[in-house]
Amino acid sequence: MSSLVQLAADDAGEHRTLIITLFSVFVAATLGVTVWAGRRTKDATDFYAGGRSFTGFQNGLAISGDYMSAASFLGIAGLIALSGYDGFLYSIGFLVAWLIALLLVAEPLRNSGRFTMGDVLAYRMRQRPVRTAAGVSTIVVSIFYLLAQMVGAGALVALLLGVSGDVGKNVIVAIVGIVMILYVTIGGMKGTTWVQMIKACLLIAGTLLITILVMAKYNFNISSLLGAAADNSGKGAAFLEPGLKYGVTTTSKIDFISLGMALVLGTAGLPHILVRFYTVPTAKVARKSVNWAIGIIGVFYLMTIALGFGAAALLTPKEITESDAAGNTAAPLLAQEIGGGADSTGGATLLALISAVAFATILAVVAGLTLASSSSFAHDLYANVIRRGNATEKEEVRAARLAAVAIGAVAIVLGIFAGKLNVAFLVALAFAVAASANLPTLLYSLFWKRFNTRGSLWSIYGGLFSSVFLVFFSPVVSGEESSMFSGVDFQWFPLSNPGLISIPLGFLLGWLGTVLSAPEDPDGSKYAELEVRSLTGKGAH
Repeated sequence: MSSLVQLAADDAGEHRTLIITLFSVFVAATLGVTVWAGRRTKDATDFYAGGRSFTGFQNGLAISGDYMSAASFLGIAGLIALSGYDGFLYSIGFLVAWLIALLLVAEPLRNSGRFTMGDVLAYRMRQRPVRTAAGVSTIVVSIFYLLAQMVGAGALVALLLGVSGDVGKNVIVAIVGIVMILYVTIGGMKGTTWVQMIKACLLIAGTLLITILVMAKYNFNISSLLGAAADNSGKGAAFLEPGLKYGVTTTSKIDFISLGMALVLGTAGLPHILVRFYTVPTAKVARKSVNWAIGIIGVFYLMTIALGFGAAALLTPKEITESDAAGNTAAPLLAQEIGGGADSTGGATLLALISAVAFATILAVVAGLTLASSSSFAHDLYANVIRRGNATEKEEVRAARLAAVAIGAVAIVLGIFAGKLNVAFLVALAFAVAASANLPTLLYSLFWKRFNTRGSLWSIYGGLFSSVFLVFFSPVVSGEESSMFSGVDFQWFPLSNPGLISIPLGFLLGWLGTVLSAPEDPDGSKYAELEVRSLTGKGAH
């Protein structure tokens, strides 16, 4: 173990009281907010959509809190620190993706649905098969995204508390899962939204503090920072040029195209982002909330330059990877170093503060994901498929709470197996699944009159199964040291991200299933109703 990482572990022991106190204060405060919000949750609209009572700024802040996950704060910083320019491409992709959400999805979705993506898809198609497909897709995408947060939590808290070995990290993953279940079951959307707003403010403040300290060290000269990062990385000028991670081989270049497609198209299909558009009173406010989110998220991703390249300049690659092989602890280690080093009170304090912010980030995002998936189970699968629309609101909310417990348990188990993967990379897989299964169906449903039930099912299941199938037989799962199961090798698909294949396939299957089946709305009346509703808001909830 390097001297810095060893000192971090020793220093964590000396200042463990401070660390545990900060974590405890945040968890206690947010649980208090959750209980307060839970007492104001009276019906299904409150539980699923927060009573549609949030303003554009509040929802934009909550969207930012939901979107700026462990992948953004921990994963991207680690990727930039280890891969330079190629790591920063994640920041660009995550931000550009919001243009798709703003221009094509936010307003029509808010006008057309009630609580979930399934509401939009089922509006002019057969309810039960379409809602079943939408529910399954939502749960699978959410679990992929949850994996990233669990991995980030395990790496982060293990570093802080000096926990060594897989058993300790697994216990941490389980604790995070239990806390996120409490957030959702007690507070619903109201509690989750307030937690996300608090977390967004903390994350921006913490990142801004580190950015200022890093830039001050280099006299606020970005060229000096980048030069120091390149020199310290051991890779020289190549560290600041394209190709270090995605340009070594032809396969890696193709993998980058696949990654780019997933990042840019995936946001508009992410269930925990889509449900946020239902928490505001009108489509106009939904559009405003996206504008606020783009501004806040854009500022944050600009600051990832200081986080990632600052870590590369002040820490060696060995120090970063010995703490966490995928680089997920680069940002906390940078905070410690910029605060005065591992043997200083300033370093320990800043490490504890930034790690508490990162932990807040993880808890807020996992709560949003769990809420989105449990809501889809209760509203789409339980109420409209199993109970055929005869469930009461009370029964529906109870089913959502039970689903949150089950989904949390699944996320805990899978998070234990994914501990060696970079969290930004894991999120990119979730984006690929969302862009393959959800986005084609949403766009076809909103903008293609001929689209029907068979096209919807082919698109969702085809995109979903092809992306998951390709990931299963990719280097992500087996065949490499950093794979989920490193001791076996059954990979045959060479790309780490399936988007290049699965996203076009999702669109193609949606079109093919539609043209090979009879029209369900020959006169176009149902589509006309949906079009008027989605564009004008007439009849929206």
